[in-house]
Order: sequence, then structure tokens, then C-alpha cells
Amino acid sequence: MPSMRAVFTNMSAPMPLRRKLYLVFRNNFIKIRKRQSCCGHYGEPGC
Repeated sequence: MPSMRAVFTNMSAPMPLRRKLYLVFRNNFIKIRKRQSCCGHYGEPGC
């Protein structure tokens, strides 16, 4: 499970809010589908 610091660091990446929200949903869906704690896209929002 990622640390809270990593979550906030990933969310502060310089990109549009719409893109961040898309990545959060996509990466969390990948984690749920694969039943893993990480989606494999390190440094992206939601991973």
C-alpha cells in the first residue's frame, strides 16, 4: 500500500485536473482488476 506522502506527491504532478482524475480512476481500476496494491505506473496519480 502506498504511503500518504506518495499519494499527495503524485497528485501534485503538473498536469490538468481532468487528466489527473482520469489517471486516478484508470490506475485504481487496474489495481482492482489485478488484485494488486500497485498498477505499475509509478509516479502517476492513483498509483
